[in-house]
Amino acid sequence: MRLVLVQPTLSHLPDGDNMATLRSALDSVRAGTGDIVLLPERCYLGTERQAYESAMTSLAKELSCTLVAGSQHWLEGSSRVHRGIVVQPDGSVLGEFHKLRPYSDERNWVDPGTIRGEFEIGGRRVLVLICADFWFSDLLLATRTQPDLILVPALSVSRKHAPAYSKALWQHLAVTRAYELGAFVGVSDWAHDSTLPVLKASGVSGFADPTQEHADALFAPLDSAVARAFDLDFAALERFRDDRRGRGFFWIADGS
Repeated sequence: MRLVLVQPTLSHLPDGDNMATLRSALDSVRAGTGDIVLLPERCYLGTERQAYESAMTSLAKELSCTLVAGSQHWLEGSSRVHRGIVVQPDGSVLGEFHKLRPYSDERNWVDPGTIRGEFEIGGRRVLVLICADFWFSDLLLATRTQPDLILVPALSVSRKHAPAYSKALWQHLAVTRAYELGAFVGVSDWAHDSTLPVLKASGVSGFADPTQEHADALFAPLDSAVARAFDLDFAALERFRDDRRGRGFFWIADGS
């Protein structure tokens, strides 16, 4: 199984064609059968549920992959939810996930979600947390089972003039989560030169692998790459967990 992460230059403008940009990025890694592809937060700007799901199911079928389809603001009547879906290779929707704690001014547009993104993909337990939700440890500790893979669709807006500060914070957090929970962590984000209305994105995409023995290999950023595939060695992950258990480290969930 491979995890495909992306970091394309996207646009928040109404005439931006983010789906075309994402397809072009994914062409560079030839995602396909057996892969999990993670798209960034709000990569789809429309608020219509059916149009979003149609676009994402089409992409999953084109790639023959499992697609964690970023997210959208879904506005329908009195419902205002920041949500995303997971699509299987045949185009069927495995389930949806919500942003549980909207960030900053986003709270003016959507309400806190109610669906935590816990899925089984390829026999592995996958937890999806939209951007800022990844920063709340209680949300991870409330999962029903220990995740094998944590996926974070992100739009890492920053008040800093340069991305280095946010990139460092995200890298340290991803490694901490990976080590503490005994799980792989993947983040897909907008590139720093993306078009946003006010703040800049930081381009924090990358892969945290707690099984690595060298410090500089614990987190692999995408940097200037628009997409990159990572092999998920779950046998190595189990050995890592066994070693932690042997030294008295235990993962605990409350199951709520």
